[in-house]
Amino acid sequence: MKPLPLILVLLVAALAGFWDSRWRRIPNWLTVAGLIAGVAANTILSGLAGLKTSLLGAGLGLLVLLPFVFLRSLGAGDWKLAGALGAFVGWRVLADLLIASMFVAGLMAVVLIVYKRRVLETLRNMARMLAALLTLHMPGAEVSLDNPRALKIPYGVALALTTMAYAIMSLKVLWGAR
Repeated sequence: MKPLPLILVLLVAALAGFWDSRWRRIPNWLTVAGLIAGVAANTILSGLAGLKTSLLGAGLGLLVLLPFVFLRSLGAGDWKLAGALGAFVGWRVLADLLIASMFVAGLMAVVLIVYKRRVLETLRNMARMLAALLTLHMPGAEVSLDNPRALKIPYGVALALTTMAYAIMSLKVLWGAR
């Protein structure tokens, strides 16, 4: 990757992570501007190949996470952030970032569950979700983002941290090679 998209994705990820950790939402002005900037930067730097990379990256982020938005287990801001970040890094890197961010979010969840002393309740909810999956039914409202008692992990923070780590490591490699 070239330095400009890496610097821009670092900036978008940092802002999104801060915003999500502070207010538990990621604003449209950031995700839409990020998507446009990612497509523009890659198109300017790499022409049609850059445009293709950006659109495939954005499409992957939006397509893969959309079912989780419909199930109410992921917020729309997190979903749009994945599309914006994909526009900067392309589908191959975004696939890796999404997988890595799931591990980061899982670690955040374990820490929160233990800290809040909700381990047994969480295990019961996981059993309910597994039963719903096996019987091809939607899980109950108790395991949805709509439940005010549910512990919620700001996935945008996990995705932002993962993306920032990737961008910083990539910039070090690029600048170290010069």
